[in-house]
Amino acid sequence: MLLASLNVSPLVWIKLLHTAVWFFFVMCILALPLAGFFRRFRIAATLAAVVLIECVLFALNHFHCPLTDLAARYTSDRSANFDIFLPLWLARHNASIFGTLYFAGALFTLCRYLSARRRREKVGAPHFFE
Repeated sequence: MLLASLNVSPLVWIKLLHTAVWFFFVMCILALPLAGFFRRFRIAATLAAVVLIECVLFALNHFHCPLTDLAARYTSDRSANFDIFLPLWLARHNASIFGTLYFAGALFTLCRYLSARRRREKVGAPHFFE
């Protein structure tokens, strides 16, 4: 197999996986207010739910990513970015930056949804998620 022949350490594979998972959730967080802006409320609800499930799993794991535990087996480094390919400053402030963006995006989308619902009620149209 090509991947096995690359002779890359397990830590690098874990960091690549962790970075890919992080990127997926960042894209969900950034897409949330865009879906709200374009009144794609089912998509917005799905994005919000996906991120919320990840947050619940994170909380159930004592606010610690399971991939961090896995990466820790392969290095003694414990800098904020030892387990992910992110700049140190971003790894340090990841939760506060993207938590704020998620909350703001969800609030924006909720306001757009309620506004669209009020408009639809005035004209008597159905208002379930468009």
